[in-house]
Amino acid sequence: MADLVRSFDELAAEEQPLAGGKGGTLARLYQAGYPVPEGFVILPDAFAGDELTGEAWTEVQAHLGHMRKNGTAFAVRSSALSEDSALASFAGEFETVLDVHTDSMIRAAIDNVRRSRHAERVRAYSRAQGLDADHDMAVVVQQLVRADISGVLFTANPVSGSHAEMMGNFVYGFGEELVSGEAEPYTFTLTRPKGEYEGPEALKPHARKLYKLASRLHKELGGPQDIEWAIASTGGSRANLYLLQSRPVTTLRGHNPATGEWNDSLTGDFLWSRNNFGEARPDVMTPLTWSISGRIYEEMSFLPGYSMAGNICGRFYANISVAVSMMVAMGKDVPSALEELKGLLGHAPEEVDVPLIPLPRSTLLLALPRMIGLGFKEKQGGKRVPDFLATNPTWCREAVQQFQAAQTGKELASLWHEKVGPYFDDLVWIVGGGYAPFEASMKLHKELVELVGEADANALLSKLSEGENGEGGSGLMASMGPVVGVARVARGEMSRREYLERYGHRGPHEMELSEPRPAEDPAWLDRQLEEFNRSPVDVDALLAKQHAEFEAAWRRLEERHPKKARSLKRRIDAVGPAARMREAVRSEMTRLYGVIRAWALRAGALTGLGDDVFFLALDELLDLLLSGQDSAPRHIPARRETYQRYKALPPTPMIIRGRFDPFQWAAGPDRRGDIYDAQHPVSAAKAVGAGDTVTGYAGAAGRVEGVVRLLEAPEQGDHLQAGEVLVAVTTNVGWTPLFPRAAAVVTDVGAPLSHAAIVARELGIPAVVGCVDATTRLRTGDRVRVDGGRGVVEILETA
Repeated sequence: MADLVRSFDELAAEEQPLAGGKGGTLARLYQAGYPVPEGFVILPDAFAGDELTGEAWTEVQAHLGHMRKNGTAFAVRSSALSEDSALASFAGEFETVLDVHTDSMIRAAIDNVRRSRHAERVRAYSRAQGLDADHDMAVVVQQLVRADISGVLFTANPVSGSHAEMMGNFVYGFGEELVSGEAEPYTFTLTRPKGEYEGPEALKPHARKLYKLASRLHKELGGPQDIEWAIASTGGSRANLYLLQSRPVTTLRGHNPATGEWNDSLTGDFLWSRNNFGEARPDVMTPLTWSISGRIYEEMSFLPGYSMAGNICGRFYANISVAVSMMVAMGKDVPSALEELKGLLGHAPEEVDVPLIPLPRSTLLLALPRMIGLGFKEKQGGKRVPDFLATNPTWCREAVQQFQAAQTGKELASLWHEKVGPYFDDLVWIVGGGYAPFEASMKLHKELVELVGEADANALLSKLSEGENGEGGSGLMASMGPVVGVARVARGEMSRREYLERYGHRGPHEMELSEPRPAEDPAWLDRQLEEFNRSPVDVDALLAKQHAEFEAAWRRLEERHPKKARSLKRRIDAVGPAARMREAVRSEMTRLYGVIRAWALRAGALTGLGDDVFFLALDELLDLLLSGQDSAPRHIPARRETYQRYKALPPTPMIIRGRFDPFQWAAGPDRRGDIYDAQHPVSAAKAVGAGDTVTGYAGAAGRVEGVVRLLEAPEQGDHLQAGEVLVAVTTNVGWTPLFPRAAAVVTDVGAPLSHAAIVARELGIPAVVGCVDATTRLRTGDRVRVDGGRGVVEILETA
């Protein structure tokens, strides 16, 4: 007999999608030990059209016979495959039949529920949600809970997105009238972090248990939940709490897989920043890029139910609220937490509050072992950096050869599961271990600023490249390689082949998988050489000049603080190797992204999708390679359209607080590129700030006057004239060939440890980074004075 009916405890994980939104979730929660009433799911294959087959009815009767040992009343509910999903709840749209007893009542109820998928209200709701109106449906049969109180509870405010409180409604008796909107409910709240109850007295005795249940669901299901629950007396003063359903809060959904829309600002009231992160990932990401990059932050997450990173309109953002909330819960105040994070995340403007997530002590106690474990993994990863730097280029070459040799989708999928995936996941800890030593230099920088001032502090931490002996442990900074290498190829000191092997994976779009690597374009190096020959710059002389400034700054420190000089010298000398290791690890990580691109291109060839593979998530692509199923590829046209719409937007704001509508923002005449605050809109007039001054981080010391050249992309580099001030939203390694021609560099995105600041310090070019509004305040032709030591750009004359 075929398995057309599955009890909650029998339904396997791979069968849950076939059981519909409600049935699959209830089975999962039942198996996890939640107080879900016993039940079973009648799968869609049990029906011929809307009629239950005889074979399936025999199975239903067998399950009913087992369940009647614990009660004789049942509830029959819908479980459409699109129901109770992150896209749409369909709450109250399909039929539910309660309090059925006999076999004939139950069979009639099953037929009634199944036929409700054709109702006009279902079609109207589907059209409003942009969903297919034809719904396949499973049916759930459960033991009936004779509820004294029934209700719903949202684990975050469904309107504002605030996670500070849970909001709920309840009625007396069965809850179907509440879900369908036919009854006037009672309202209550549960406030984090302790679950303080405010509402009618009748629910108060059960509030603590309900809060604990909701908190657990929020954590384990990975985000805000819309929970249906019931309380039923068991005799005397005792009562049990039952969980009837849990689904994502559709108003707080951040992702629509059908269209490829992704906006994590809708998931809650958080403060997001793309400062610094936006430098490494300046492009709008395709679904494949985000699905792979997001693996890093899923692995590193230590707060269940909250992500440290998010995707807003295809761009990478860091969730400042999560990081600050953890630090505040551990005893820091908000200003101290922000100060500690600014080296990596940039700054949060004073006029924008940081929405905090109230965290109970139990959450911290649970998170602490994971935090310790992640720290241990990172430390172990740091020990493996030298071996990784030595072996990764060869590993990458061999992997690409294996991809090309794969003749079937299954072979290629196996290469991911057995080779690339584990290597990539393991690399997360090597990257973290490689970054940690240099990030410790932020403390040293702060001490040096107090002793000798910003300019000399930057000079003392600028001698990061030494000699010409490779990259990583000693020699040249990896991020300096592309610009120095072009000069050496031009002088005949390095072959074209050697240059492309070393640096051909580095470029302005190096972290976006759909973009070709420079080495894939035979004319790319020719264009770089042409630009260099048109405006030759002695890069080695710039490095020598900066090293001379280091020596002068060191002599001044020795004269002013002779007693501290020896200990400071040891710490300063350690910065160079740490910085070179950090940049070398980043370079090799980028090389691996090129390998993943090669794997994706091979997948496109084997499946016939070509470049369309970049519009599938990793799991979807692997399923396609293994089974040939084609449900995900049908979404590609809509996802590609969404991607193009996101690319057509202006760069989204550096800082976003609350729910952000990108298209409404882009259409606004007074939109700001630095800040968006949904709770307290910041006026456009404030963007002008202090009159004729643009401020940011002190990236690289030095003062210079020059004419602004505003560039949107490094491909416009031929417009930059020697001695002009380069102004851009962000710069990464793809921009470095332009740096020697620039008198100074000014960026919207960046922080003291960002690429622009490090490379500018190496070359002795003044830099102000992380200004957030430089590209909206400055125009090509403006004359400015850049003071990199103070982080200030003065507008002397407008074009």
